[in-house]
Amino acid sequence: MIPLQISPFQYIVNGVVFSSIIVLAAIGLSLVYSIADFANFAHGDLMTVGAFSGLFSVAIFRPMLGDMGLFGLPLWFFLALAFGMVAAAVIAVVTDRIIYQPMNDSGSIGLLITSIGVALVYRASIFLSFGSDSERYGVARQGPIPWIRESFGVAVTPRNLVVVILATVLVTGLHLTLTRTTLGRKMRATADNADLARVSGIRTDEVIIAMWLIGGALAAAGGVFLGLEELVRPRMGFDILLIVFAAVILGGIGSVYGAMLGGLVIGMVHELVPLFNQWGIIPVGSRYAAAVAFVIMVAILLVKPSGIVGESG
Repeated sequence: MIPLQISPFQYIVNGVVFSSIIVLAAIGLSLVYSIADFANFAHGDLMTVGAFSGLFSVAIFRPMLGDMGLFGLPLWFFLALAFGMVAAAVIAVVTDRIIYQPMNDSGSIGLLITSIGVALVYRASIFLSFGSDSERYGVARQGPIPWIRESFGVAVTPRNLVVVILATVLVTGLHLTLTRTTLGRKMRATADNADLARVSGIRTDEVIIAMWLIGGALAAAGGVFLGLEELVRPRMGFDILLIVFAAVILGGIGSVYGAMLGGLVIGMVHELVPLFNQWGIIPVGSRYAAAVAFVIMVAILLVKPSGIVGESG
């Protein structure tokens, strides 16, 4: 994220930021697989929808709030983030009602193929609405936080800190939802056995709506953070989708907590590749970071085919 060669710990900081984005995306993908029982190839483009929805709202919130700031970032950015999350969540639910629900009888493979078509529709809509150019949120570039740099010798910008803190808050909120609420218990029961949950009186339709709302909102948050750290591009979600799938597979398909752990591992490896190259451990540069992450994923799966968490998740 920050090309600064001061300390090996800088790469770890970069890895934590990138992992936060991957974890948010991987959770939504894992939720859909565990409850709706298909691999949603439109998930990456849903991240892009959230990112561009937030970009659209900037034109509304920025003139209203001006230079008011919070945690080193303009207040309007946080409202744009919330707007993007709500928009993506609503679009995910509408897509399920209009497209996925009528095709339930086609099975997992049919839904998977359908999701590829949905991804193309999302992407085409973004191209038509925003064009093919890369965009920025307009958040001013800021230098590293002085006291962190002086104390630990690493460069951490306010936007890095905001990404990690908000991602932690969202993941913690999901954990509490799954473990401490009635909705969470219903979601876990539906993921374990949808038919048994339905017979037990659980309204699985409501659970599926909640799944799309949560998954869509988290995907949008990941997309907005990715756009904040890099650029808002029409293909940004598609370009990162395979890395997100790698995180879900590595953690254990269908396990939300496995997706969190897999996202952390894949994200860290992706950003540590330049350090490994400097140390002579891996003879490739940062442009092959995704390939190295996939190789490590395959190596771990050879030892534990069900993923890090696997069926125990």
